[in-house]
Amino acid sequence: MGQDKALLPFLGEPLIERVINRVGPLADEILITTNNPEDYKVFNVPLFQDILPGIGALGGLYTALSVCRYPFVIVVACDMPFVSADILEISFDMLQENNADVVLPKTANGYEPFHAVYRRETCLPAVIAAIQRGEKRLISWFSEVNILPIHDSQLLVHDPQHIAFMNLNTRQDIENAELLAKEFD
Repeated sequence: MGQDKALLPFLGEPLIERVINRVGPLADEILITTNNPEDYKVFNVPLFQDILPGIGALGGLYTALSVCRYPFVIVVACDMPFVSADILEISFDMLQENNADVVLPKTANGYEPFHAVYRRETCLPAVIAAIQRGEKRLISWFSEVNILPIHDSQLLVHDPQHIAFMNLNTRQDIENAELLAKEFD
């Protein structure tokens, strides 16, 4: 879009602020991984630049898992205006009940790793190993840990409009999402 999506206005507030407000009640700690920390100081949350820059989303996940203070980490993308606290709460419960390492939605489009809960103790070493192998794909290490997917039938109960994983990549996406927000929020 030619600029940082997280800072684009969405119904009068920066998109990332909407995401923070949606997941904030679930968290004991909120942090932002960014390579432009100056732009995010206004949000008054800890900001962390990628510890290993240049490896994309996997580097961001590595940073989040490395700097967080808690054993469980919710990871959400800054451009998902309908991130679902209900789905994340269920994911967290499933992670604990099933001794899983990662619980995340799996739809017809594949895994949703930016709407997921991670167990720091087991995921961090697997992420490090993937980075050491030269991997860059966010899910490249999933075969090394216990993944528990949440399937469409379970997701439908908490996301009947199928919008929780919508991410915004164009100005038209933002306009469409704002219309949906006015209808479903």
